[in-house]
Amino acid sequence: MMQTPRDVLVTGIGLVSSLGEGIEAHLDRLAGQASPQPVIETERFAPYFVHPLPAIDWSQQIPKKGDQRQMETWQRLGTYAAGLALADANVAPDEATRSTVDMIVAAGGGERDLAVDALVMERARSGDDALVNETLMTELRPTLFLAQLSNLLAGNISIVHKVTGSSRTFMGEEGAGVSAVMTAAARIAHGQSEICLVGGAFSAERKDLLFNYEMGGFLMKDEWRPVFGRTPDHDGLAVGSVGAFLVLEAADHARERGATAYASISHVVGDRGRRDPESLRHRLERLVAASGAEDDDLIVLSGASGIAELSMTEREILRSRFPGAALRSFGTVLGHSFEAQFPAGIALAAAALARGVAFPPFDGRVENDAVSAPNWALVTAVGHVQAEGVCLLQSVGGHREERR
Repeated sequence: MMQTPRDVLVTGIGLVSSLGEGIEAHLDRLAGQASPQPVIETERFAPYFVHPLPAIDWSQQIPKKGDQRQMETWQRLGTYAAGLALADANVAPDEATRSTVDMIVAAGGGERDLAVDALVMERARSGDDALVNETLMTELRPTLFLAQLSNLLAGNISIVHKVTGSSRTFMGEEGAGVSAVMTAAARIAHGQSEICLVGGAFSAERKDLLFNYEMGGFLMKDEWRPVFGRTPDHDGLAVGSVGAFLVLEAADHARERGATAYASISHVVGDRGRRDPESLRHRLERLVAASGAEDDDLIVLSGASGIAELSMTEREILRSRFPGAALRSFGTVLGHSFEAQFPAGIALAAAALARGVAFPPFDGRVENDAVSAPNWALVTAVGHVQAEGVCLLQSVGGHREERR
């Protein structure tokens, strides 16, 4: 006889972005204003746009200065957000408890030494191969390569927060975030895990990454526009620094330890394939239909990237299928955060359901007002190059102003 899948609850959220630190700060900022405004850095990386991190006291979640020093910003950000999620879920900090927590991380590569990169490129222009080889041998350090390993984020979370259950790391930009949440939810639903810390982090304030995305023709420049306001002649990414972690938990496990849930995950799925318009439309329509989401009492949080053709296709599908739902492009207010994009959308959705609020339009020109407080939330992700994901969440009970 087949086992009935168990309910999967969101019991903890750790979210850090340009809007602030902690999920309550984000709800206050996004739901407490008639027209929420993004925080955008326009000078430092001109002509490009970056949603920067606020000032953070890293010691609040990473007490040891030595631990902080050996991490780059993306690792500190992820470790910090993971600590917020664990604290929010009231997971006791002792090693015995934390050793039962599994972990799935969506991560990119580490940060580079920009000064060394610039030196190598400068000397490469001279055509002196011996000088270039000497530079590579003397300036590159083994620790530099170690710092770029994607699974170091999971390692640092284990060290700092004593999360020592099973550990997995996914790479692959937006698809990594989708796969991480899918895997965590599936393991809990089918009894392979009781409680799991899952999420990712992205540090946007990096000239090397901006250079890479500009070389690919992905960045929006000169004039900032909301995600759904970007057009084929003026589109692209406005990247954002985001750390987003969730504690997912089996309902019976949460009940045993007295944990309070934000929402339950009813369905989460991802896919990838050819990106010609017809294939993308067919695949995304299928994913949305498979979620079982209906138009009533629904808020849709789109993780659209801002690449106009992709975002327009996604918006058309969502608006056609859910004409009455409140549709919000959260990349407008957070920026685009790749590995962290899907977990961040789920964090906002779960918290909105718990508080019983539908965010006001992030772009009043194309986003509709909410009719009522939502009982369901659909989160989508369409990667800027590949991968798509859909997650449906359901309210778990009465709405409340504060979760605790």
